Amino acid sequence: MNAAQQVGTPASLPRVRAGQVVSKDGSVIAYDQVGRGPPLILVVGALCTRALGPGVKLAPLLAEHFTVFTYDRRGRGGSGENGPYAVEREIEDLEALIEAAGGSPHVFGHSSGAVLALNAADRGLRIEKLALYEPPLIVDRSRPSTEKDWDQIATFVAEGRRGDAVKVFLRMVGVPVFAVALMRWMPVWRTITAVAHTLPHDGALVRELQRGVPLPAGAWGRVSAPSLVVAGGRSPAWMRNGARALSTVLAGAQLRTLEGQTHDVSAKALAPVLRQFFCA
Repeated sequence: MNAAQQVGTPASLPRVRAGQVVSKDGSVIAYDQVGRGPPLILVVGALCTRALGPGVKLAPLLAEHFTVFTYDRRGRGGSGENGPYAVEREIEDLEALIEAAGGSPHVFGHSSGAVLALNAADRGLRIEKLALYEPPLIVDRSRPSTEKDWDQIATFVAEGRRGDAVKVFLRMVGVPVFAVALMRWMPVWRTITAVAHTLPHDGALVRELQRGVPLPAGAWGRVSAPSLVVAGGRSPAWMRNGARALSTVLAGAQLRTLEGQTHDVSAKALAPVLRQFFCA
């Protein structure tokens, strides 16, 4: 999870424009658009929305060079969800947003959003370039498998115990117990528990990639877009190992390490890297 406070758009940039697209199953997907230049879609990870997460601070920093789209993944914020969840439905949501952006945008994905973006590119969606920050891949024994955690999260969500589901998730991703206890008394707790029912969506995206085994040869073999995989230098070894492994299976992918950064990456550190990659 990556939680950031919402910030305003600099006065020198165009104002944020809100819009909606309708996915193939009829779900309404809400998005914001800001900036000028080639289209760039930001795809966030678990518990994040267009108002909470890396896109909040990244979008203003990128808007001078790109028309930046941030959106609420299905079931979150202003986006609806018709029928039972399937990864294919989320890919269709992104496809609808790509069409609204004019086709062939750059795409940046963070955490489970990076896996979603990867799957979309592998299905043949029109993506110009693909940048991925720390897709949560467990490819060795540097940490335990998450299978039991995802099962427990799904159980808590089904029982309506959203706070308990969030606590399991935060513990799973390495947030210290004392920090979780503090968060429960902060305004952000209400914000993230409001979207906790979508945690199983992220589990559907990543749990098979978190079993502690190497990525299969040819994984995401249909991804043709030039790709950049980024990891934080202070992130846990398992996350850095996953990024490295992904960069070896994606044809022609670049690997970049941002020294001093963690999964909760600084927008100021990341934005120049994205600008350089997408503008090259």
